[in-house]
Amino acid sequence: MFNTFIETRFSAAHQLHGYQGQCGKLHGHTWKLRVEVRCDSVDALGISIDFKELRRITESVTDALDHGHINTIPPFDKSNPTAENLSIFIFREVGKRLPPHVRMAGVTVWESEQYAVTYTES
Repeated sequence: MFNTFIETRFSAAHQLHGYQGQCGKLHGHTWKLRVEVRCDSVDALGISIDFKELRRITESVTDALDHGHINTIPPFDKSNPTAENLSIFIFREVGKRLPPHVRMAGVTVWESEQYAVTYTES
């Protein structure tokens, strides 16, 4: 079993509806992501999934969020854009775009250097 991951960043604003405190106000983050996938085998070159391909797939999801107001972008126009909800969204959207021999292992979303959440479905 091979676990392969990439890390990337995007910048975006959000506000947490119903939150009593500063995060209830519009504010921004440079979000850091770790997207990890699993694969049982490698190709003829010895690669499970090319790092550049995994980054391209991940950024095809995060480009819609980058430099935006997340609360206005579906599905977050109807659900609170918490780090937890972002991690589920990214996990599932990246998973839809992976080659058939690769499956999602987890997504970690950092709001800051000190605060992060990881989502898995195992």
